[in-house]
Amino acid sequence: MRKIISFMHISLDGFVAGPNGEMDWIKINDEIFDHVEKRIGQGDTALYGRVTYQMMESYWPTAADKPNPTQHDINHSKWYSKVHKVVLSKTMKDESLANTTIINDDLTESINKIKQEEGEDILLFGSPTATHALIQQNLIDGYWLFVNPIILGQGIPLFADIKEKIKLNLVTTRQFACGVTELNYLVDRQ
Repeated sequence: MRKIISFMHISLDGFVAGPNGEMDWIKINDEIFDHVEKRIGQGDTALYGRVTYQMMESYWPTAADKPNPTQHDINHSKWYSKVHKVVLSKTMKDESLANTTIINDDLTESINKIKQEEGEDILLFGSPTATHALIQQNLIDGYWLFVNPIILGQGIPLFADIKEKIKLNLVTTRQFACGVTELNYLVDRQ
């Protein structure tokens, strides 16, 4: 069975964005880009909430075609164009979007069906609202967190309204020169 892995930048105090959705505190550099590219390059399905999907869709399809694109822009644009995208949204309709599936209802059933399909891990990018909905349904199998060296004090938490404990097993860690620490956990289903 495929796993859903939540990929998220997070502050030391557990926030994924500031109070108004700000993400200007996230540290990104070539070392992190290279590391992430290797991991997502193995993936064939990306999962997004509507807001994150629309943000990605407004940039990545043409990022490699812009003047002076970075190597990261070229690589990620190629990956984005071929990866199957799944979008959780109550407002979007299936508008015959290329290589994209919209899930409007029956979240648990729809996600479990996708998890049963052949393929690699399903990577959930950002999307705190979608992440919260999936956590509530116990559908996330792992957390790939990039802990940024900052305390925000307030904002949008990664973990909100948790009803029961979620036990995790640490799989890998990595420290980046910019001070970001990667923590890769799998949910302990025992």
